[in-house]
Order: sequence, then C-alpha cells, then structure tokens
Amino acid sequence: MDKNTVSGGVDKAKGAVKETVGKAVGNDRMRAEGAADKAKGEVKQTAGKVADAARDTVNRASDTFNKATK
Repeated sequence: MDKNTVSGGVDKAKGAVKETVGKAVGNDRMRAEGAADKAKGEVKQTAGKVADAARDTVNRASDTFNKATK
C-alpha cells in the first residue's frame, strides 16, 4: 500500500474531527480548516490508489513477460 493512501486517510479523519468541532463550537475557521484537510486527504488517497494500481499493473505485466520468455 502506498504511503499516500495511509497518510490521506489520516488527513481525512483529522479534517472530519476539526470540521465537526468547528461546527459544534461555531468556529468557522476551524470548520474551514477541517474541510480543507479532508479535501487534501482525499487527493492524497487518490494519488496513493493510482500509484498502487500502476505498481500492480507493472508487476502483472512483468510476471506475464517472465512466464512468456521461459
């Protein structure tokens, strides 16, 4: 699993907490920071998933090539 997948999940969770607390206490800045953290986490997670998919594709192609050339 790519490190961005994990890091993005952490950012999303942190953002959700910040956003919820900001809403609960009426702090618009904290709510906005939480929403931004969630968005940043979403982007990181997506990048991590793309990297994982690319790595898996390369590994499958390499395995197929190695089997074909034996």
